[in-house]
Amino acid sequence: MADLDFSAHRQAVHLTDEDIARHKRFVGLEAADLPRIAAVRPIVMERVDELTTMFFDFLRGLDVATPLFRRGDLLDEAKRMKREHLIAMVGGVYDRAYVELQLELGLLYSKVGLDTRVFPGAFYHLMNTVGAIVMANAGDDPQKAFQNFMAVKKIGFLDIGLMIDIMAAEREQTISIQQEAIRELSTPVLQIRDGLLILPIIGTLDSFRAKQLTDSLLRAIRANRAKMVVMDITGVAAVDSRVANHLIQTVAASRLMGATVIVTGLSGDVAQALVSLGVDLGTLNTVGDLQGGLELAERRLGYRIARQADSSLETA
Repeated sequence: MADLDFSAHRQAVHLTDEDIARHKRFVGLEAADLPRIAAVRPIVMERVDELTTMFFDFLRGLDVATPLFRRGDLLDEAKRMKREHLIAMVGGVYDRAYVELQLELGLLYSKVGLDTRVFPGAFYHLMNTVGAIVMANAGDDPQKAFQNFMAVKKIGFLDIGLMIDIMAAEREQTISIQQEAIRELSTPVLQIRDGLLILPIIGTLDSFRAKQLTDSLLRAIRANRAKMVVMDITGVAAVDSRVANHLIQTVAASRLMGATVIVTGLSGDVAQALVSLGVDLGTLNTVGDLQGGLELAERRLGYRIARQADSSLETA
């Protein structure tokens, strides 16, 4: 059996009782539908294995569902969970436990990258199959059998809505995690000497990223007991007043933690923009380029750089 741990994802994919009730209202599920669903239950239970097989046979024919069939362990788990879902589907109880079953199945599908677009067609195919079976067993009252099937069909639409919500929430969480990782990589704080950090900033610097940058820098100052920080903004094309003030606040916060910040790589355009914005630059230590900033920081830390003589010149 596949080793599936969805505990962390359940925290992000959270459907409240009101969410569940809203989904039921969307499909028009009423108390009168429950005895009709109960009438269909024996028919579905008798053919639950056949219906499970037919559902995955349909998915197998779709190119976008290929990732699921490349993972035999997860496919077996998906079949087992789908069988449980079909049984619960005609169980008449559509509460949080029912949604949890859908959640487990939806997260499994998301784990293999299954496209949400497959589900309307797959559920439509499943409902057509169930409908054909119900009508084939209609006996002397086809109208009643049809009403029973329509009640079950509401559960099919309920499931589609739940599944899309679950997979969309999981996808959003994955994107959020990836974006956070990218932001972490885009503002690396590097230690190059004892007491000396360098923070190269490249790309667009908006308010959100400026705050993330400050948080990362202050953590690094504490962790490395840094005394000097060289913040290089050569790769920043433009900043607005809010970002400029945030950088000044970052410098002030670093000073409170015992570190001096030297800003390097200030372009002419950015410098003119800061002046025209009326930003108070009196608290900034600025140096033209990164090399100059590092040399200044090293001198303030007491480091002395001695150029080694060229041996070829000595022997000439």
